[in-house]
Amino acid sequence: MTGAINLPGADGSKPLAGWRVLVPRGGPWGDSVAASLRARGASPVIAPMINFAPTDDQSALEAALAKLASGGFDWVTVTSATTVDVLSSYGAVIPESTKVAAVGETTAAALVAAGYRADIVPSEENSARGLLEEWEAATEGVVPLRVLALRSAIAKQVLSIGLERIGHHVEAVVAYRTVGVPVAQKVVDDVRAGKVDAILVTSGSVAEQVQAQLGPIPEKTLVAAIGPQTQKDASAFGLRVDVIAAERSAESLIDAVVNSALARA
Repeated sequence: MTGAINLPGADGSKPLAGWRVLVPRGGPWGDSVAASLRARGASPVIAPMINFAPTDDQSALEAALAKLASGGFDWVTVTSATTVDVLSSYGAVIPESTKVAAVGETTAAALVAAGYRADIVPSEENSARGLLEEWEAATEGVVPLRVLALRSAIAKQVLSIGLERIGHHVEAVVAYRTVGVPVAQKVVDDVRAGKVDAILVTSGSVAEQVQAQLGPIPEKTLVAAIGPQTQKDASAFGLRVDVIAAERSAESLIDAVVNSALARA
């Protein structure tokens, strides 16, 4: 690797000393992950690789958000931290009468950071499928419910279709399009030269950009995926994944890198 790995001291706080880790998202999420990496001794390289662009049907989104603000939905489902960014950018209002379902811990944390709340988060699998599996218990079997399902243009409609099948009234609305962001040439050069020790992959969209902009990734560079679905998506784009986080959260992803660093030491 590019630097010597120091085994953690008695407090186990610096297992990533000497490691450069690429963080593929900016904003509050990227800053938080970078801080956690620094606390473990790593040098984070923040290189946002995706961003959101306006939906092709902004009038439909604006109408849905106006209906949401007026109490027209019993629930709103939020399946990514990017969706939270969209809600914030539109100044969306979620009334107390409308409950919020977050697909996972990362999304729930983004909601809270933006001043919203998360009433339910899957306890087992942090995914749309996991949320669907726990929906009936979380909503005490009430049918039908009026649900606003916000999603990206490329997302599979696992949740909205599943909710419709069990009798709910679902309004699925595209909140944004995901677009790639070119990274600095120095980042490309450093990755290809093996000067980046680990790359965090947080979604299929990120996996696509990592492979397209940085690939092929050197064998000695650790590629860490945030969950099994992200690993599958990465594989479809030809991106190798070396380790998968035990839970679909940023902290678990960092822990997976730490464990790999210790194993290599």
